[in-house]
Amino acid sequence: MFLIFLMSYTLVGSAQNSISGTIKNQNNDVISNVEISVSDANIHTKSNEKGQFEIKNLPIGKWTLIFKKDQFEIRSENIIITKDENKIIEIILNSQNHHIDEVIVSTVFNKTQKENVMKVDHLILKNMQNQGVVNLSEALATNPGVTQLSTGNSIGKPVIRGLSGNRVLTYAQGIRLENQQFGEEHGLGLNGNGIESVEIIKGPASLLYGSDAMGGVLYFNPEKYAANGKTTIELNQVFHSNTQGSNTSFGVKSSADKFKFLLQNNYTTHTDYKTPNGETVVNTRFIEKDIKLGTAYETSRYTADLRYNYNVLNLGLPEEGIESKYFRTPLYPSQKIDNHILSLNQKVFFNKSRLESSIGYVFNNRKELESAEEIALYMKLKTFNYNLRYYLPTLGKFESILGVQGLNQKNGNFGAERLIPNATLNDVGIFATTQVNLNKHTFQFGIRYDHRKVETETFGTEGEEGFFPTVNRKFKSFNSAIGFKSKWSEQWLTRLNIATGFRAPNLSELTSNGVHEGSNRYEIGNINLKNEQNVQIDLNIDYTKDHFDFFINGFYNHINNYIFIQPTGDEIDGNVVFNYVQNNAVLFGGEAGIHLHPHPFDWLHITSSYEMVVGQQRGEANLPLIPANVWKNNFKANFNLNTTFKNAYFYIQANYTLAQNKVSVFETKTNDYLLIGSGIGTDVVLKKLNFKLFISGTNLLNKEYIPHLSRLKTDGIYNMGRNIVFGLNFNL
Repeated sequence: MFLIFLMSYTLVGSAQNSISGTIKNQNNDVISNVEISVSDANIHTKSNEKGQFEIKNLPIGKWTLIFKKDQFEIRSENIIITKDENKIIEIILNSQNHHIDEVIVSTVFNKTQKENVMKVDHLILKNMQNQGVVNLSEALATNPGVTQLSTGNSIGKPVIRGLSGNRVLTYAQGIRLENQQFGEEHGLGLNGNGIESVEIIKGPASLLYGSDAMGGVLYFNPEKYAANGKTTIELNQVFHSNTQGSNTSFGVKSSADKFKFLLQNNYTTHTDYKTPNGETVVNTRFIEKDIKLGTAYETSRYTADLRYNYNVLNLGLPEEGIESKYFRTPLYPSQKIDNHILSLNQKVFFNKSRLESSIGYVFNNRKELESAEEIALYMKLKTFNYNLRYYLPTLGKFESILGVQGLNQKNGNFGAERLIPNATLNDVGIFATTQVNLNKHTFQFGIRYDHRKVETETFGTEGEEGFFPTVNRKFKSFNSAIGFKSKWSEQWLTRLNIATGFRAPNLSELTSNGVHEGSNRYEIGNINLKNEQNVQIDLNIDYTKDHFDFFINGFYNHINNYIFIQPTGDEIDGNVVFNYVQNNAVLFGGEAGIHLHPHPFDWLHITSSYEMVVGQQRGEANLPLIPANVWKNNFKANFNLNTTFKNAYFYIQANYTLAQNKVSVFETKTNDYLLIGSGIGTDVVLKKLNFKLFISGTNLLNKEYIPHLSRLKTDGIYNMGRNIVFGLNFNL
């Protein structure tokens, strides 16, 4: 009914509002090919050779225009559009020194990073691909404060400041992604193709996103549509030497004034990886297919963005005694996963306010196979979720948002074994948040209430393996957040945020009663588990000068009723028994880094960062699966060789991971190691053909190492050895 209302509302949205102008530099020279986008809308264009641009069908109301081009500082311009108005402006862009600002979508007020109250990291995924990463989680782990829980090259789960799984919420296409993320060997479930960037919130975000956001949020921004009136075609090919891997993608985008369309397709295949000593880790191979479709419609009163993502993943699970045969086809045991994501994002614009709606359907079809004839686990997870926000009219210096979110989820079992029962889950949450802008100071605060209901079906015989009793539990939580940002001078910026978060126990923690084939352990849940509830304090200090800046982020995170799994010392059919238990816990640490851009060597960038996290239970026992401290260093040079080779770069990375000696009683310690990587790339500009090419290498010293969060560590299996990556990208 709400969708019908929004669609009918477009009948009154025929006003032809527009904004046009010219973009120049400080010397009054026009600038061509500047990307102009409208925050919160699917509107995107570029300036022509005369520096001119025009945006039609711009909705009425208050908007932020973003002007962005390499080698220039990003600029945001606030404008107010009234009915039938044709506004003309002139924009001056300053030459960039070393810092590029970005628009942040995940924190709802859509401010640029320097204006945002909460510190949010923004990563361009194509830049990460050029560094030779194999999967999306590995790309995220290049960011300070983020690492991954890995199973070879095919499975990676992002870890934010020591928290992962159901404590880190993932958003894709504007909706919540659900894919049985409780499992350690259950990957992220996304392919980087067709994703423009990711925003990383490190800390409780339950105010905006509800349960499971107590540790942070990964907010993936889909690729933008083509500029108005343009059609583009992109071909991309990447090769990996170690795994003989291939990543092939194709995309086409086309945009008119009101209608937009895109199609992106990807095929990825890797064989078993080789360790530095030349051994092959059998059955770490995988094949992934991914397709993304999108279409958008916009008028001066209404915009809609409909997207669909279909991802198919077939991956092997390494175990002892597997005979290496075939070449790329995964052996058994294996996982076969189909993931469907369908989303519709809509906006209705009133004179001084707007209404936003995001609805989505996620279908996760997961099989874990022991042989061609034996499907051990087969789960179908169907999730419908919704997110409705009303942006109230701005009252002086106050901006406010009211929202309601929720989901309906059903899990069904169809395999020979069951790790969790058939279940239904219902969530609903309401929230309000306000931001106050006071010149150099900004305050933000809000409150939220959530209610979750979990119902499961009885299955099996009581007292025997695989028995699941009926569960009918309700979980409730109030949460709040307050933040303060102050720009004390042109160089100093300080942020202080205090927020609470919560997480309701997942189905695995509540009801598990059986062997999880992916982890080879017998897991027993606890239906009496309570909510995890935390409070975190974050302090961020940024210093920015023309040719130097640094940041320091500190956090203290206290968690009541922290849920974790520990062995009992018993065995069932040869599998060690693990129980889910609770205890209060605390995590603290932070990240610090510098960026040096010495004058007059404008082509040189030197960055260095250090990250650490400490996790302890009540009684000072160490928490399990806490990542080791890391010191990351990068030396990068940018230059133009001539009119043919432009935007060239060369980099060297040196990342030193310290030994992890602060382990739980059930973990083993991990040695330190140093990894060296390097790469070079350029844009090639020819008369009728333009393309990008790069070559990079990871673990160039062929170092034997095992990350602390590798699930292959208990078997003494090293991570991948030297890997040379070559890539080509054509834009037609």
